[in-house]
Amino acid sequence: MADELQEQLDSFDPAQRAQALDILLKKAADGQIELPDAADRVNLHCHTAFSYNCYGYSPTSFAWLARKKGLSVAGIVDFDVLDGVVEFLDASKKLDLRACAGIETRVFVPEFADKVINSPGEPGISYHMGVGFPNASVEGSATQFLANLKATAQQRNQALIDRVNRHLEPAKLDYETDVLCLTPAGNATERHICLAYARKARQVFDTDDALAEFWTEKLDTDAKQLGLPEGRDLINTIRVKTMKRGGVGYVQPGSGSFPTMEEMNRFVLDAGGIPTATWLDGTSAGEQQIQELLEIAMSTGVAALNIIPDRNYTTGVADEKVANLFKVVDLAENIGLPVVVGTEMNSPGQKFVDDFDSPELARVAPVFMKGAYIVYAHSILQRCCSIGYVSEWAKQNFKTVNEKNDFYEAVGKAVTPQREHILAACDANSTPDQIRKIIQ
Repeated sequence: MADELQEQLDSFDPAQRAQALDILLKKAADGQIELPDAADRVNLHCHTAFSYNCYGYSPTSFAWLARKKGLSVAGIVDFDVLDGVVEFLDASKKLDLRACAGIETRVFVPEFADKVINSPGEPGISYHMGVGFPNASVEGSATQFLANLKATAQQRNQALIDRVNRHLEPAKLDYETDVLCLTPAGNATERHICLAYARKARQVFDTDDALAEFWTEKLDTDAKQLGLPEGRDLINTIRVKTMKRGGVGYVQPGSGSFPTMEEMNRFVLDAGGIPTATWLDGTSAGEQQIQELLEIAMSTGVAALNIIPDRNYTTGVADEKVANLFKVVDLAENIGLPVVVGTEMNSPGQKFVDDFDSPELARVAPVFMKGAYIVYAHSILQRCCSIGYVSEWAKQNFKTVNEKNDFYEAVGKAVTPQREHILAACDANSTPDQIRKIIQ
């Protein structure tokens, strides 16, 4: 029964997802399923099936699992769309799970046009985010900007497939038939395309030996070691060998391939979110100048920093990456940027949640928890009365960024979805002290 309900949570049919959650909630209310108290663990960077989740998690599914595993705060971030925002926030409210939702894309940073930042081999290009969207509602120019993000990504995909098809013939894809069927709302990613190629090759070559021979030739590596027919190593190798720098399908992006960071930040602010810079591991030329990069980012609206901790350390190994992690967290603390963390889950093997008790993360875990509470508090205050973290109200009511961070952290800790109704007494004329009294 549990496996059937989990499968239903991941259905592409939203009615089935909602029905499965209602059944699980009833079982929890009846004591058949234990939902633990929240612990000091968060994941604010989970991609869902609306972009790509390697486990197939829908927004509802991730919300359920996050609640079942006792996360204090959970958040989704999908590439180029806000398609899962409403579903995730609604499911999380039913589960009394602190939640936030956002978007990720790539942007161009003109000031770093000659330096690789965090998109390998692509100078001037950076992964970039917006977090804490109060809902999926956008208006005016933001509507067209969002539509352009998705449309441009899909155009890149189709052009990519045209190039890769010539190399992988006879395992050729039809974008509509073979790729879009893997997504619930037509927002395919490179990882969907890689999976589609793996499945197409399995259809074309009906014996293991023929399949292995095909991939060995096309990928110039021993395919028998890649987990045929669609294992993680095969999917990753298809992506690296055909779609990334040096691959047959790769085209070097130019300054007009993606929106500028400033344009993306403007969209995020217009939609009520927090513009968020991202960090890889500190080894690129661009990230070695991280203070200058963050100063530029903040001048155009960035107010938070995203980190994927699991990329930045190996348990028990004190190496350059973990040293870089500590440095960038310390820098973020010094300049007042809340730190947003998570595990993505867009590649097999990635954890559901980081090990905050590990020796490497224990030192910085309080910073991660604080960032999560701040983003959740922003989400609910922006939604109820437009007094979120980057609002005019916040600018007028706090003398320092540390005062602001402490306030939003306190709200995030004190309020849960089942208590959000108490914020109805707040408005843009409320003072921070008045809100503190309300949430006590």
